[in-house]
This record gives sequence, C-alpha cells and structure tokens, in this order.
Amino acid sequence: METEKRSRYLLAYCTLAGLLASIVISGLLFSLDFVSKTPFGTFFAVIGSSLGYYDSNTSPYIGLLLHFATGTVAGNLLGQGAIFWKKLIPFGFTIVGIITGILLWLVLFLPLTTYVIQPKLNMFNYSAPNQYIFVIAQHFQGLYSVVLIGSFFFHIIYGIILGLIAGRLVELKH
Repeated sequence: METEKRSRYLLAYCTLAGLLASIVISGLLFSLDFVSKTPFGTFFAVIGSSLGYYDSNTSPYIGLLLHFATGTVAGNLLGQGAIFWKKLIPFGFTIVGIITGILLWLVLFLPLTTYVIQPKLNMFNYSAPNQYIFVIAQHFQGLYSVVLIGSFFFHIIYGIILGLIAGRLVELKH
C-alpha cells in the first residue's frame, strides 16, 4: 500500500515538473521573439500553422497549448519510467531529466521538424494561406540547422529543469 502511494506521488510530481519545465522553456522561447524582433509567439505559431491553424490569433495559442501538453506528458513518462525501473532514481533526477530532454528531442522534435514542420514552412514560402503565415515562413527560411541545434540545447535545459523540480518535489515529500 505504501509503495502504491509513493508511486502515485512520484508520478504526480514528475507530471507537474514536466508542466512547469515546459512553462519555463516557453517563456524562454517568447524571449527569443523579443530578441529576434519577430511577432510575439512566432515559435508557437509555427506549430499551430503546421497543423492547419492559419489565423494569427489562434495558431500561437494552439502551439503553446501543445507545447505545454508535450512537456507535461514527457514529465509523466519520466515518472512512469522511474516507477517501473527503480534503478533510474539513484542516478539523480537531473541526469535522468537531461536524458528525457534529449530523448524528447530525438523521438519527437527532430522527426516532426524534419518531416512535417520544415516542409510546411517551405511550402508556405511559395503558397501561404495568408500574409501572417508567409511572414513566419520567410523568417525561418534557411534557419533549419540553427533551429535544430538551438532546440537541442533547449531540450537539455528542459531536462535539467524537469529533473531539478521533480527531484526537489520528491525530496520534500520523503
């Protein structure tokens, strides 16, 4: 009974840590818009527009919500992995968080960017549904390798934040 209760707490803490880490990373991505002088929410609009949401008021929010959901699910998967493979816990949550971030980049970000988002952006350079999407596509033209390298480091930062928060929450409870 006690093990089941601990498992539920571990899963809840890792899920919460995933959400919080994705919120922090989203804040950093919003700051990139400021630095690069692109419209606020451009990164998230790329996600939304790649899924068919072309409205400038809708696509950034769709992308942001999907970003939060992905980070939350990744945290949940970390918790499930830690429950079923208890050998993960002694390595420390920060190391396991970094591994989670890298795996998230390899399994989700890299294929989606390569096979869905980048081809859509290339298509939007020639046939965008509206001016908003055309401007976004123009901004990312020729930046594929920069996006891949930068996103790799952002996923490592996500993993560090995920691991630190999850580890601290588990320490506080036990």
